[in-house]
Amino acid sequence: MPLLEMTNIHGGYGGANILNGVSIAIEANQIGVIVGPNGAGKSTTLKALFGLLTVSEGSIVFDGKTVTNMAPEKLVLQGLSYVPQEFNVFPTMSVEENLEMGAYVRRDSFRHLIDQVYDYFPPLKDKRRQPAGELSGGQRQMVAIGRALMTEPRLLLLDEPTAGLSPRYMGEIFDRIIAVNKAGVGILMVEQNARQALALAHRGFVLAGGQNRFTGTGAELLADPEVAKSFLGGGADHA
Repeated sequence: MPLLEMTNIHGGYGGANILNGVSIAIEANQIGVIVGPNGAGKSTTLKALFGLLTVSEGSIVFDGKTVTNMAPEKLVLQGLSYVPQEFNVFPTMSVEENLEMGAYVRRDSFRHLIDQVYDYFPPLKDKRRQPAGELSGGQRQMVAIGRALMTEPRLLLLDEPTAGLSPRYMGEIFDRIIAVNKAGVGILMVEQNARQALALAHRGFVLAGGQNRFTGTGAELLADPEVAKSFLGGGADHA
């Protein structure tokens, strides 16, 4: 049974559908990547999954339980965490205070989880007393991901984690995502740097017009000439 299975999802805003039958399934401990042009419904898919917009048709099953239209605070307790693209840190709070805020649902000791986040993101340890708003874009993204990990999710949702970052920080964020995944956390992310993201993906989903256009392993999608021509801006990758 997949860890996550979204089937024929329809939904949008103000009565207008943006999603017109999206289906996504990933196994436990996999990295899933959603790519596609602007307006394809990529970020909307994550919001539908995390209960931030109403699903009008279709079903979402997570870890064997139907969670369609479940409230975000309940989804967190089920094992989901979500990092939006923007406004994803408390800028006036320190790095460590941000991480502590991520543990707001916990009723146990979580100091070991803060230490674990510093192991994933070593630059944050030296800046733990610094306001998050003073950090570079890449380091703020590390704080946002680290805070989401404080609930020990089974599936981490990331919306454009490398948007606006320098190539150095983009590579570093991707490396840290791989490390988090290898530690046993599933990842589902929307990413504009499609080639780089598909290169590390176990499953890839190309959306257009709120629907699946292509689905396969990351390697399969990179090697597909039609995917490359229409969505990756060039020829296919060949191993």
